[in-house]
Formats: sequence, structure tokens, C-alpha cells
Amino acid sequence: MKILALDLGKFKTVACFYVDGEAEFTTVETGRPEFTALLRKQAADVVVFETCTAAGWLSDLCEELDQTFFVANPNGEAWRWSKIKRKTDRDDALKLARLTAMHQLPTVHVPSRAVRAKRSLLKFRQSLVGYRVSLQNEIRALWQAQGFAPLPAGKSGWTKASLAFLKEHGRPLSECEPEDFWRGHLGLLLASLDHAFAQEKELDRRLEALAKADESIQRLMTIPGVGRCTAEVVCAYIDAPRRFRNGRQVSSYAGLVPVQYQTGQSDRRGRITKRGSRLLRKSLVECGWLLIRYNPWAAQLVQRLSKGQKTRRKQAIVALARRLLVRCWAMLRDGTDWNPPPLPVIT
Repeated sequence: MKILALDLGKFKTVACFYVDGEAEFTTVETGRPEFTALLRKQAADVVVFETCTAAGWLSDLCEELDQTFFVANPNGEAWRWSKIKRKTDRDDALKLARLTAMHQLPTVHVPSRAVRAKRSLLKFRQSLVGYRVSLQNEIRALWQAQGFAPLPAGKSGWTKASLAFLKEHGRPLSECEPEDFWRGHLGLLLASLDHAFAQEKELDRRLEALAKADESIQRLMTIPGVGRCTAEVVCAYIDAPRRFRNGRQVSSYAGLVPVQYQTGQSDRRGRITKRGSRLLRKSLVECGWLLIRYNPWAAQLVQRLSKGQKTRRKQAIVALARRLLVRCWAMLRDGTDWNPPPLPVIT
């Protein structure tokens, strides 16, 4: 089997052409024209590369050229370099080729271009919300530093009337004297906040329109306590439900399973692995706190797992997030709406 292994870099890529244990190396620029020429020249049976920023468009290129390819998962044990004395791009490419030849390459699913774009947009929404909240916190701190009464808590501090009141105290920075620089600072923060609000509103309007036309998102929203934002994230990251064989694989994909260390008579379980998408885990955990208010099944499950102890409530919410993900996956796989499971018996 002729294997072309690529160690992708930001500016250059090391290519390893591997046949019958013999390896030849070459270096090319990381770009679509260069890769197109390389793939046509080598005519390999299979192309392998690691998952990274360039892996998406390179996968699209391989599909356009009808080229068989594998995308490797670099989070496995085979990619640990802590005890070696040399690590180079050639070593990385050669390892990819050898693991492929031995049929030991850990591969990952590559979503379509539309799904990748959707995931990127959802990540940007999360970043935008974080940026907007940081602006609001800075405005509160700046206002309180002047000795004024604190702004109203929660959403009450950002109504149209509240923002108009704050803008009366803001000034252009160029018109402020040194002792009134805080007014210029406030004006800049409020201008940035208005821009963040406008971007968030535009993004939310577009995502809401897409959600209304998406049957999968509407199906997950039949779960009491699951809103549009959570359903969007779950659908985007599960993508093709049939690629998972069981619920354990789905839980492991999201990093919601405990770390395990087993040797001899010892079998220890630790905290969750936290592998996979951080946005997916965060959305599920935040949704878990809402589920216990609106979903009787979730409320009784958390009560049973925590045994009424506040110190165990967070662990119970994480367990609830894992079970919610598995049920969402089953609903998407089978094409069914929410069917409330039997309520757990509290002992």
C-alpha cells in the first residue's frame, strides 16, 4: 500500500511517501495548489494527516480529487512525546505512515463544510457573549469606582433607560480633561457594548431562522428545559448520530466519562476526561441546571444521585449532562421526540 503521510504546518508541510517500509520525504508549502499538485504526483492509495485547522479544507480537497484519506486523532497515547529525545516534523509524518501501515491509526470523523461553518459560528457566539459580559462588568466597576450607587443587578442594569442614563455621563475621550478621563472611558465602553449588542442580535436572528427549519433542533427542543442554543450545539457536534455505536462512545466523545486507571486489583476512577468540545460540555452542564427546574425526570435524578447533599450537587449535574447527551443522541438517531423515561425511585 502506498501511503502519503502529511505533517501539516502553518506555513510548510512535511510529506512522507511510505511504501514497503521505505520512506521518502519532501517539503511543500501549506496551500491548496501545492497540495493538489502533490496528491496528483504521488498517486497514493491513502493520504493521512492529523486533525488541525487545515484538516477541514484538505479533507474537502481529497474528496474533490476522489482520494482516500484518514484524519488522525493526536490525543491518543501514541502521540505522547514526553520520553523521547528527538521530535521533528519528519518523525511525525513517519509515525502517521507506520501507524496506517499497521492499521493502528486512531481516526476521527470529519464533518461537512456546512457543519464546520456552523460549529465555528456557535463558538463565535459564545466568544461574543463572553466579550459582552466582560464589557458590562467593566462598566459596573468603572461606575462604582466613581463613588456612585451600584447599577441595578441583572438585566435591569442594561435596559434602554439605564443605557441612556449611562450615556448622559459619557463623553468623547478627546473632550475630556485628565480628571474626567473616566467619562471618556465610559463612552468607549458603551460604544463597544452597543456594537456587541448589535452583533449578538444579528447572529441570534440568523441562528433562530436556521433552527426553525432544522427538524433535529426542533426535535431536541421537545425536551422540557432544553432551549434552542443547547439544541443547536448538540446537533452540530453529534452531526452524524450513526457514527456512534452506543451511549458510552457518545459520552466519551464529549469528555463526560471519568478517567480510569486499572492495574492488578486496583481500579480507580477520577474526574471526567474533559476531552472533546468544551462548548458542548458547557452547554450541557448549563442546561442541566435548568432541567432540574422544568423536567421532573432530571430533578428526581439529581436528587437521587446527590442524596440531598449540596456538596454532591455539582457532580450530580455533570452526571445529568452525560445522560441528557445520550438521550439527545438516541432521539437524533431514531428520529423520535422526547419520551419521558420512568422516574427514578428515590431511596
